[in-house]
This record gives sequence, C-alpha cells and structure tokens, in this order.
Amino acid sequence: MTASIVPLTDTPVAPVQPARVPLRAPDTPLGRARLARGWSQHKVVRALLLLAGHWGWEIAAESSLKVQMSRWENGAVHPGPSYQVLLCAVLRATPDDLGFTRATGTAALADRVASLETLVDSLAAQLKGVAA
Repeated sequence: MTASIVPLTDTPVAPVQPARVPLRAPDTPLGRARLARGWSQHKVVRALLLLAGHWGWEIAAESSLKVQMSRWENGAVHPGPSYQVLLCAVLRATPDDLGFTRATGTAALADRVASLETLVDSLAAQLKGVAA
C-alpha cells in the first residue's frame, strides 16, 4: 500500500524562498571593491582559481585562499605580487582601487604623524601652564 499526497487546494502553491543574506565586507578598499561587484568571498576565490588556472599560474588551494581572502580584506596581511595582479584582474580594479599602492599607506602614516604632532604640541602647552 502506498501513501499519496493529497493537495489541500486545486492550485499548487510554490514554497516561499528564504530571504537572501546581504553581502558584507570590511570597510577596506578590497572589501569595498568586492561588494561593488556584488560578489561573495567564495566567488572571488573561485574566480582567482579559474584565472590562475587559465594563465597557468600556481596558487594556493581553495581552502587556503578562503582564509587568505579574509585576512587580505581585514588588512591583517597584504597579498603578494601575484595575488595582487590576480585580484586586480578579477575585480577589474587598479592597485590604487584595492589599496595595494604605497601611497595609500604613506598618506595614512602622514595623517597619523600629523595627529601625534598636534598631541605633542597640546601636551607641551599644558606642561608650560603647569610649570608657570
């Protein structure tokens, strides 16, 4: 004896698709570039693997690239030259766009030095007031 499913109505009801989770990324040049393309980290990793394979380049395995992609986006480490070329190609961005140029780091360092100089000047002025 086999059981059969009896519909409750004559018209079939399509199931409701679960809501998509919005893409997120760190607020870094690489993270913003990925979001601008509407890609997940997984999609970038797959694209890196496909492009490297097409070019005949040897790169890390998918599982390692997943970890590296997160570290690159969070600024924990910077991708090496080969990965920078691949990321620029895959994300259709320049090294400047992805934060790979030294100018970006230099500008940030200059801003930090300027803020520290302001702090030192302020502390020196306070010390003069206390000593007087």
